[in-house]
Amino acid sequence: MKNRSILKILSLFLVVLLVSGCTEFLNQTSGKIEYEKQPTKISYTISYGCKINCSGNGYFKIVYDCDTPEVIKGLITDTNVLNDEYVDKLNVATFNDLKSWNISKTNQCENYQFGISANIISEIFFVNDLNGENALTLDEINENHPELVSKYCKPQSNKTTVFIDPYNEDIKEKALEIYNSIKSNNSFIAAKNLFIWLKQNTNYENHTGNNKVQPASVTINKKTGDCDDLTYLYLSLCKSLNIPSRFIRGYLISNENAVAHVWAEIFVGGDLGDNGWIPVECAGDNGNKEEINPEIHQNFGTESADHLRLFKDDGSNESINISLSGIYYVSDQNINFGSPVFFADVTSYEILKEQNLVIDENNYRTYS
Repeated sequence: MKNRSILKILSLFLVVLLVSGCTEFLNQTSGKIEYEKQPTKISYTISYGCKINCSGNGYFKIVYDCDTPEVIKGLITDTNVLNDEYVDKLNVATFNDLKSWNISKTNQCENYQFGISANIISEIFFVNDLNGENALTLDEINENHPELVSKYCKPQSNKTTVFIDPYNEDIKEKALEIYNSIKSNNSFIAAKNLFIWLKQNTNYENHTGNNKVQPASVTINKKTGDCDDLTYLYLSLCKSLNIPSRFIRGYLISNENAVAHVWAEIFVGGDLGDNGWIPVECAGDNGNKEEINPEIHQNFGTESADHLRLFKDDGSNESINISLSGIYYVSDQNINFGSPVFFADVTSYEILKEQNLVIDENNYRTYS
């Protein structure tokens, strides 16, 4: 999934459909809220990567990396690589395993397809306590996990642009304003209120005229952006309060296709989430900014079954550079390359379990 800037073809309708969930209540009595059924366990086969056509006889070089798939809860089997001229790159940007092609030849050029196919079983992953009682305070994170603060609370950039920017004055001022208003040092509560501000003050919107990722410093003023932009802004807000934060790149899966997507993870510690890290979906829009509870219930501290992970950020500039890279190719004048085509195909999609999201009177989340 290295075609970051080219693969960003998400339509607003599809993203809203997939990430905002069902915002209508089936039942609301005695403080208990029940939502419509949604898939909480699915299976499918995915094939993703890049195709490039070339013709002619001469020197050419093609470089392409493809991330391997991952789910927090589930199973991945029968992983196959679509072209056997690859090498394995392990622990890239700390966490990521890649299949890498570096093809350099002087002969008749042919058509190439690079990528991975795999069978996936994925289940919803969520934090059940929306009060965050077991989360660490901001002071405890700083005292007990200084290595995470150092690694995950700094700006991230490529050579020209700072995309995630907790030092930006507008971002720092807004995060501090929100923090001072909640009168709580709990990291979960602080992050949840930053999420509430994001949802109530920004709109999901695809870029018009270009597909470049927006820096967080631009998004906070424009108040619009796609999944990359809104996630980078949310990460910047969290980092400015010293809440360790990182982005996840992958796909949103439907029964017809997969679309490139980005979401967030934040560290609140305690026994919450995945070793203290909880997922946050920053894209999508429930259409009613005053009624924020459906967004919290369905998108804060939960990763739905239709999320497939490919790349996990380690807080470094390397992560940004890898996530924005694509396919690279050069040749002499005797070789003609066509435009690369990035693909993500889903087959054999099956819903294995559907459940109702239930929020009880104590603000605990369950699926039943």
